[in-house]
Amino acid sequence: MVVVNEVLWEPSEDRKAATNLHRFLRAAEGRWGVALPNYDAAHRWSIDRLEEFWQTLWDELDLVGDCGERVLSNREKMPGACFFPDGSVNFAENMLRHTGSEPAIIFRREDGLRRSLTRDELRALVARIATALVDAGIKKGDRVAGYLPNIPEAMACKLAAASIGAVWSSCSPDFGVRGVTDRFGQIEPRILFSVDGYKYAGKSLDQAAKLTDVMVGLPTVEALVVIPFLQNEPDLGGLPKAVSFETFLGRATVGEPSFAPLPFDHPLCILFSSGTTGMPKCIVHSHGGALLTGMKEHALHVDERPGDRLFYFTTLGWMMWNWLLGGLGTGATLLLYEGSPFHPGPEALWDFAQDEGMTVFGTSAKYIDSIRKAGLEPAKTHDLSKLRTILSTGSPLVPEGFDYVYERVKSDVHLASMSGGTDLYGCFVGGNPLASVRRGEIQGPMLGMAVDVWDDDGKPIREQKGELVCTEPFPSMPVMFWNDPDGERYRSAYFERFPGVWCHGDWAEWTQAGGMMIYGRSDATLNPGGVRIGTAEIYRQVEQLEEVVESIVIGQEWDGDTRVVLFVRLREGVSLDDALRDRIKRQIRENASPRHVPARVIQVADIPRTKSGKITELAVRDIVHGRPVKNVEALDNPAALDLYKALPELTA
Repeated sequence: MVVVNEVLWEPSEDRKAATNLHRFLRAAEGRWGVALPNYDAAHRWSIDRLEEFWQTLWDELDLVGDCGERVLSNREKMPGACFFPDGSVNFAENMLRHTGSEPAIIFRREDGLRRSLTRDELRALVARIATALVDAGIKKGDRVAGYLPNIPEAMACKLAAASIGAVWSSCSPDFGVRGVTDRFGQIEPRILFSVDGYKYAGKSLDQAAKLTDVMVGLPTVEALVVIPFLQNEPDLGGLPKAVSFETFLGRATVGEPSFAPLPFDHPLCILFSSGTTGMPKCIVHSHGGALLTGMKEHALHVDERPGDRLFYFTTLGWMMWNWLLGGLGTGATLLLYEGSPFHPGPEALWDFAQDEGMTVFGTSAKYIDSIRKAGLEPAKTHDLSKLRTILSTGSPLVPEGFDYVYERVKSDVHLASMSGGTDLYGCFVGGNPLASVRRGEIQGPMLGMAVDVWDDDGKPIREQKGELVCTEPFPSMPVMFWNDPDGERYRSAYFERFPGVWCHGDWAEWTQAGGMMIYGRSDATLNPGGVRIGTAEIYRQVEQLEEVVESIVIGQEWDGDTRVVLFVRLREGVSLDDALRDRIKRQIRENASPRHVPARVIQVADIPRTKSGKITELAVRDIVHGRPVKNVEALDNPAALDLYKALPELTA
């Protein structure tokens, strides 16, 4: 049984009363005659009476559009349910509804370059790009792609495409040629936006050679639009179909943007799965789904409001860039950072937070662990008086990460660990500004998400590990997978395990206090002696040791069973000797269980990870077993896989 974890933070009554969520629930009580005295009651209402919840959300957030007469059709079908089937909406119109001279976006590059766009300036830029797209013959349903760093123009390009009903997709400039063509080649974009180069960790990286090869692999691209980022006037002479950003905008005059009214489920953007087990899946999300789910999370769960300064460390290769853009709808100012989070020093992001009065700081669990091990103490070195909320996602945040935030970053802050992903353009579980934060726990399910944990027989379980599922439809379910005309790949991805129920592929557990813990991906769980173990359970113990920078664990098929193999990357100058190996095993045995103890512990120089920073257990497992990794281009550091080939320690 899981013990009740220690409460690390509790919102004051005044703080709770001032939240958007508190006001929303009072409005729902008055409208529907329901009693919602606490979050548990609110969540039950949002699931049992889905139509009331989503209609109230649309109305209370004052979304721009026509919701139509019906809130939900075919509720009993997953997939097949349809939200607001008679409605029309435009995502970009809702993101750009705030006007004036307040900043919409503040941008900082790692070398200190700073730019800002007011709300009116962003609207004008979106209008010019949209006009240029229409002049180029782009129409509803056409694909427009961005191979871009995290710059203001990237957000303007997505909004411009959305405003006319075109479909956006993006990759970050660190993707290799194959990684780009494997993604964009499937969706056949007509326009590709990129830059001449970018900066990372103090280096200037020219993009010309990669762009030339990318264009060879994307024959449908009619224009390569290059935004200057390294040079004011880059030489485009050798790039096929290249045109400068200003030339592309041409004679488009500065004016107000216009917005095509679109069906609720009209495609907004295409996001990609990591691609480590084959070609990336092309996941199509809708205008309405992205809008409702995003606004729910930003306004109610993160508690954003006009005047907030919202930051998330992300790139265009991660779903969180798309999520971050949704903050515009609440009237928040977006803070964009481009470059290494550790350049010119590990305090780079905290300098940004202090200088711009950041109120919401979003990052990955891995970043929190990295600065913890680097010994940063922002609470002592930076003025974070305006910081109200810290968001963490990408992988489970270990209990020691919670401790670090409250002891070394800020004691009075809402730390919201979240989990969901690319597949749903949002979160299944995450932050709740009305509730306490407990050590090592995600606070609970998001409103409108019928999340549960099931055993192998499809029965709900509490305080036991099982499959994370969602038993009712939600607006941001993918519209479809691209190039999946009969929906077979879509159904197989989510609905094959439990027909009619979304099975997310995470190994999870409800805690005694009603929170959730995620133990890793179900397909990466270990199975020694027939007992399933989540990989995060081992990482939580190993990475507490100061000598261990990071680790990755797999199950190796051995002698008719599975044995646990742990790889560790150690601090510079540290070697894995018998004493350290014994300490690692003892740490796991005493704080997890004897079954968690690895049969082999091996030091490696690097650990392979995806472009979004997630470690890739399945790729390492394939290499160890002599199987090919299907798509090494999905990795940020594919050469690291060679470190795991034919290791003598794994032959006996």
